[in-house]
Amino acid sequence: ASWNGLTPTDYIFPAFIFIVGVSIVLSLTKQSEKGLNRNQLVQKIFFRSIKIYLIGLFLWLWPSFDFGRIRWVGVLPRIALVYMVCALLFLYTKRKTQLIIAIVILVGYWLVMMYLPVPGIGIPDLSEPGKNWANYLDQNYLPGYLWKKTWDPEGILSSFPAVVTGLLGMMAGFILISNVEFKDKLLRLFLLATTLLICGDIAQYFMPLNKSIWSSSFVLITGGISCLLLACFVYWVDIKGQYSKFKFARVFGVNAIFAYTLAGIFYTLFYSKKLWGISLSAIFMEQAITIGVAPKLASLLYALFYVFVIWIPSYQLFKRKIFIKL
Repeated sequence: ASWNGLTPTDYIFPAFIFIVGVSIVLSLTKQSEKGLNRNQLVQKIFFRSIKIYLIGLFLWLWPSFDFGRIRWVGVLPRIALVYMVCALLFLYTKRKTQLIIAIVILVGYWLVMMYLPVPGIGIPDLSEPGKNWANYLDQNYLPGYLWKKTWDPEGILSSFPAVVTGLLGMMAGFILISNVEFKDKLLRLFLLATTLLICGDIAQYFMPLNKSIWSSSFVLITGGISCLLLACFVYWVDIKGQYSKFKFARVFGVNAIFAYTLAGIFYTLFYSKKLWGISLSAIFMEQAITIGVAPKLASLLYALFYVFVIWIPSYQLFKRKIFIKL
């Protein structure tokens, strides 16, 4: 969505962060069982966060490496931040404390974004961009290039509710490692998803659904949907044994960072006009429309083609059992 509201693509980023939360519980629990102590885990957490963040900076700078136009925040930097904060909370706090932190952040964020007067603006107005605390803090305190010129969707203040998305994923992760049968895990996941969706539906009457500022209602709704999808996959894969039917997705899943990085690098090749005076994406669209393909269908076909281009090298790694980990 351009501002308030939700579109299918708005679910992708929060779903990824939700799964980061799930993986934190699964991974750190497994590493603890192998004998790694807390200090060793903290070291691994910090190094992994730094590597994810640096990859994000690299993709922004690629290929011109114009450091005068550097963007310090973004998708991977936010994932790095959420991973680090949630992983440390996993190590140093109990589940009840994590739940309290999540509630405090969501309620506090709602109060600040809806009612706390913004300098030079007054009472925040979320009906349009630029009249809220997220915009004010980014414009005045966030260095570097801002994605929206005066604010950034991965900016300072909206990173707090993004951490809650990771915490919701951790809640689902705790269900997955619980010592109960899969059908009971499935029931608990559905219960968590239903609770989040109901709370999100109520919350949107007090704070609009908005991905750009990662509103509290957005956190709850997308968290509920992510949990619901996770429950469905638990049913299909772990209960019904339909593991082989998800091979296409597994190729991306086992090397997610590689696929994302490759997509970022290829983006320049496909969208740059420097090679032929026109981008490959524009050539594809023009040719498709010329032969009678509707513009929206042509756009969809191009998106599928681009996904397939990234899938091919990812599959080669999958076939050779090469899994790139940070």
